[in-house]
Amino acid sequence: MASINYDQIKEAATHHPKPQDIKYTYGTAGFRMRADLLDSVVFRVGILAALRSKKLDSKFLGVMVTASHNPERDNGIKLVDPYGDMLEQSWEEYATQLANSQTEDELVEVIKRIVVENNIDETKEANVVYARDTRPSGPALVMALEDGLKSVGSEVIDFGIKTTPQLHYMTCCLNTKGTEKSYGDPSELGYYKKLAEAFRKAVDGKPRISALYVDCANGVGAPKLSELARHVGDDILEVIVANDDTRTQGKLNHLCGADYVKTCQRLPLGMDIEKGKRGASLDGDADRIVFYFVDEDGTFKLLDGDKIAALAASFVIDLVKTAGVEGVKVGVVQTAYANGSATNYLKNVMKVPVSCVSTGVKHLHHEATKYDIGVYFEANGHGTVLFSPEALKTISSAKCETAEQEDALKRLRALTDLINQTVGDALSDMLLVEAILVNKQWTLKDWDQAYTDLPSRLVKVVVSDRHIFKGTNAERTLIEPVGLQEKIDALVGKYKDGRSFVRPSGTEDVVRVYAEAATREECDELAYKVSGLVYDEAGGTGGRPEEFL
Repeated sequence: MASINYDQIKEAATHHPKPQDIKYTYGTAGFRMRADLLDSVVFRVGILAALRSKKLDSKFLGVMVTASHNPERDNGIKLVDPYGDMLEQSWEEYATQLANSQTEDELVEVIKRIVVENNIDETKEANVVYARDTRPSGPALVMALEDGLKSVGSEVIDFGIKTTPQLHYMTCCLNTKGTEKSYGDPSELGYYKKLAEAFRKAVDGKPRISALYVDCANGVGAPKLSELARHVGDDILEVIVANDDTRTQGKLNHLCGADYVKTCQRLPLGMDIEKGKRGASLDGDADRIVFYFVDEDGTFKLLDGDKIAALAASFVIDLVKTAGVEGVKVGVVQTAYANGSATNYLKNVMKVPVSCVSTGVKHLHHEATKYDIGVYFEANGHGTVLFSPEALKTISSAKCETAEQEDALKRLRALTDLINQTVGDALSDMLLVEAILVNKQWTLKDWDQAYTDLPSRLVKVVVSDRHIFKGTNAERTLIEPVGLQEKIDALVGKYKDGRSFVRPSGTEDVVRVYAEAATREECDELAYKVSGLVYDEAGGTGGRPEEFL
């Protein structure tokens, strides 16, 4: 392959000029903002993906065009490293530099610097795979992405409309195909077959439980879940799909989806499930899931990522112990958003090691790799379970002495295939939770009673500049603006079991205020007071936050 043709890049870049007054930042989920501002960014991300592939000996890089739980008017783009991981952190700065290059000449200068700093062989082939969600802005942005890839001469595979976790899965499969670490067949059909077969093994011999109603946020998860359910079989798992309109503009994530349910603590539009029925919600790109039900007294009960983490950790620990697998230790990773009761339950009741890291999947995923089996879920329902190579070998080679051990080992092995270990995956996680509930023959109420969440509230405060907020202690303590944390602490100290922290969003131009307290009334009051404090003292705009729903 020839060296990079920089004149060709400059010519292509003239068709995707950078807006003069926009500063782009590669955040926790890549670039994400109003879709009409992303054309130049997506073009340049295509170039970066090709450079990254060249750097990594022509391995396949993944590119996903999605804005997950954001409103339909938004879109975004993120890079996926060869084994399904998030983009290596050191390359995030390159993404930001490319996105903010004001002219074609400046763009080429940044590209050349990346090539030199990383000792990239320009003649190496570049291989990139990409997919998008169902947003109306997707096709035009994919054209910009393709222009960027073509300008560097990259080979490409267009996977079309996929969930974000499916793109992660396929990227990993392509790069491990034919090796001892082969992750599976790099196709959508291969994805469904792997999960369906693993689920059947995990629930083998157990009676089917009641139907699960799933709100798909009118996004890409709707058709994909229907297809997955078909492969699993209605005789084993009954799934009733709701909010599956991917064609009507304005419906995606509107008053529905995992983020809406988690934030507003209420049923999504179109999901009037009766008492005793079981519900769940995906987000717009199907990498988050939360569960819920309505209690006998009409109370809405949410089972979020914290509840999923505790359920998964408990089940895995029981299987490891019953199977007699020696030396395999399980740990849980949380963020500051984890409910205080969840942390207390894991540490003091289950006696499980718990780590707390900064918000963002890349931080959780990295920390989870430090355990033999690392369970991580953000409270928003995004997470997975990681099995270290050593743990997988131990589980694979373990010998059984009793029928009970053999049964536990069979189900544990099934879980290693059922769980999408490349990234949080709402469809995989749904099957994981269902497998556990089937094995335990639990209702959602049984699951919920493991521990009782402290009332919590998450509030968005619109500010003039979210970048002035800087935190430490896994983002639980503000160090800037100076003096604001002390005032927050003074408010928190007035409430029993009070806790509150403030952090800038990585995906939106807002600051998020989280609060907990012993009662719902006190929690909401604390959340309101901290939100008002932030608004008054740190450049709040667009109206003082006084309502939560």
